[in-house]
Amino acid sequence: MESDKVQVIESSLVAPREATPTKGLWLSPIDLAATAGHIPLVFFYSPGAAFSNVARLKEAMARALVAFYPLAGRLGVEEDGRLEISCNGEGALFVVSRCYLAAQDIDFSKPSPQLRRMFVPRIEPLSLILAVQVTFLKCGRVVLGVAVHDSAVDGMSTFHFVQAWSAFAKDGDGAAIELPIHDRALLRARSPPVVHPDALSVLYPRVALCEPSGRPNAVEVFPISRDQLVTLKRLCGGASTFCSVSALVWQCAAVARRLPPDAVARLTFPVNIRRRGVRPPLPARYFGKALVELCTAGAAREIASEALASVACRVSRALARLDDDGELVRSAIDYLELFQTGSRPVRGSMLETELRVISWLNLPAYDADFGCGRPRWMSRAESVRGGFVIIMNDGSQEHDAVRVVMCMEAANINEFGLLLYASIANHASKL
Repeated sequence: MESDKVQVIESSLVAPREATPTKGLWLSPIDLAATAGHIPLVFFYSPGAAFSNVARLKEAMARALVAFYPLAGRLGVEEDGRLEISCNGEGALFVVSRCYLAAQDIDFSKPSPQLRRMFVPRIEPLSLILAVQVTFLKCGRVVLGVAVHDSAVDGMSTFHFVQAWSAFAKDGDGAAIELPIHDRALLRARSPPVVHPDALSVLYPRVALCEPSGRPNAVEVFPISRDQLVTLKRLCGGASTFCSVSALVWQCAAVARRLPPDAVARLTFPVNIRRRGVRPPLPARYFGKALVELCTAGAAREIASEALASVACRVSRALARLDDDGELVRSAIDYLELFQTGSRPVRGSMLETELRVISWLNLPAYDADFGCGRPRWMSRAESVRGGFVIIMNDGSQEHDAVRVVMCMEAANINEFGLLLYASIANHASKL
């Protein structure tokens, strides 16, 4: 049992070092559409003195929480029943633990329930926004686990906070930290809300999940090297890394799943709107969720058989719609306001005709240096929803390499991997 391998040494709350605003923080329709609960992340570090001084880590977090004060609050409810963040300064959960295993005894290669149980703190109470766990392995290496509520922040905001915390821990100054912007009214719905009919052809406002079918899911990580990525982008006519990799994943999944030829295969993906789709633009350091779900679709036979460049073009066309006139984002916000059901964790997987690709490309996931260097590896701790894919930078010294974290039906995932690499290799031989 994982509980026998990890011993909790200390558990406490870390509050902001200085007084912070005490108020209810209104959540935007995009915040309220979140359904994942607490997102579990793990960072794996080499041995170093930076983590041995737990008091310094806590002090650094307390300083960071002054600017990032919503993370020290609790989920609450307004008088009208709408979810909000109660900014009360109660603090984030901070757990220190010791693991009786060495790094080589643990499979860090991919997300798993074991990683989450061992290295991500248990959330009690569920109203907590942020919880962290520092675990010292037998070999001296350190695992940092982070759990943050999906309604409070997206990936960009999460890594912004971790960067700030690590900066305070490393040099005690934090002067170079860019302050977060907490004005979530920037993503308030219009009055009255209006959804443009054309917007619904590319919007996918809510992720549709189905009950578990009894078919087990599996998670695998598929690295794509720099040279393979160069080949892939050439195959896709110079498309972006996201469009190229998404096209490859979508096509290979359609083939591996043996979808009926006339079935509608759909690819959905959240897009960061801090620098696109909103007029005037959102602040770059907008703190919260700033993601709009887009989609593109086609007959399964087309996705499985057409040129990869054509599949990539489908993705890029959907992205281009985001920048047309700003109407798409506003329609998405208005739709979510009209049909909000409240933010609560939802279980299940995507239909086998659908994939959801999440981009962590160019996020500062590896910039959290607490004083002993960048993390050697980071990832979600657990990924259990079938049809969910994460594309992220590899984090190694090989610039531009990426990893594809794939969760899909266990019966299909091996064939998917074979198809993915064979597709790159076969096309490379023709270039």
